[in-house]
Amino acid sequence: MASAQAVSKLYKPVRELVLGATDEASGSDFGLPSHQREVAEWIDKVAKRDIGSVEGLKDLDTQLTPKTYIVDNYFTAADVAVYGALHPVFSELQPAQYYSLPALTRYFDHIQNYPSVRKSADALSPSFSLVPIDIENAPKLERKADPPKEKKKKTTATEASAAPPADSGKASAAAGPPSESSAPAESSKGQKKEKKDKKEKKEAGEGGDKGKKKGGESAKAAADDSGEPVPSMIDMRVGHIVEVAKHPDADSLYVEQIDFGEETGPRTVVSGLVNYIPIEQMRDRYLVGICNLKPANMRGVKSFAMVLAATSKDGKEGGVELIEPPPNSKPGDRVYFEGPEFENATPLPQLNPKKKIFETIQPGFTTLETREAAWINPATKSIHRIRTANGVCVAPNFVGASLS
Repeated sequence: MASAQAVSKLYKPVRELVLGATDEASGSDFGLPSHQREVAEWIDKVAKRDIGSVEGLKDLDTQLTPKTYIVDNYFTAADVAVYGALHPVFSELQPAQYYSLPALTRYFDHIQNYPSVRKSADALSPSFSLVPIDIENAPKLERKADPPKEKKKKTTATEASAAPPADSGKASAAAGPPSESSAPAESSKGQKKEKKDKKEKKEAGEGGDKGKKKGGESAKAAADDSGEPVPSMIDMRVGHIVEVAKHPDADSLYVEQIDFGEETGPRTVVSGLVNYIPIEQMRDRYLVGICNLKPANMRGVKSFAMVLAATSKDGKEGGVELIEPPPNSKPGDRVYFEGPEFENATPLPQLNPKKKIFETIQPGFTTLETREAAWINPATKSIHRIRTANGVCVAPNFVGASLS
């Protein structure tokens, strides 16, 4: 494994930190096969001391602005190595300095508090002692809305008559009705538009919030994603696994058919749970699914949702389990966050992957002492439990787990 080999090149303190925070035997913390090369490249950058210079912090801040983790959307050994390289720098920064690097500061604080990283760091104390980050008093970031697109100016009759004439052939074609030679071009444009419309409708039906759900409930009007990311933008629903099998080309992945109460039938969903939940325990399970992520190809199989799972506070070696909806839940039941600002809000039809809305919200997902699933607002520390109309969703066994 290339990324595991790269760890051996790290300088001793960071190498020990990485080895203590990851499970080299299972390889789960060294990335999916498609990501292992990128994980290795980041570790190699740390080994060459290309990470951690004050000059490079701004560039790293920019790279991390839309991301929760350094590679794709899950924790890997690359995050441990990068944290280890950044630690001596952040230990010297004053609040005004790290406030100027909001994405990098968020990332550093998240990784230093990641359970397996904290456990390894404490064992190596004081080399990687906890760096106090004053998030409470951080200046609020302004998230600007996308600028409105300029509408193409229509040419008035007066402007048209004032325009200089082109060659006679072109003038004739513009002034008169479409000739036989221009008809195919117009027809081609119409066919392309029709194909595009069909494709968008198909993707909306499979990966977005199509038409109607069971019971004839009409889809709500699209919400606006131009403001600051909030949890209610995420479309969560109760799902029921009606079929599950191992991915034909990936030993660590399941391919499930999950009923989310849609007239279009079950969605195909790919999840990396083979090493954590036996297939017998996946069959006929009720779960919470995130239904407005953009469909993604997972080793040749397109996935149209994501199951919400809890990872032990001790990391993946401590176990992973599905978040369970309350008893008597039905496929398609709405799952939402408690709080007047969230309970009646309409989720987005589809999350724009460029805006990283889920990735921005996800670090606040956790399970409480009661094992209830919740989102904790990082700014106000207010707790918003994840629930349906029938009750709160829970992790069967985990307290203080991270949810993803």
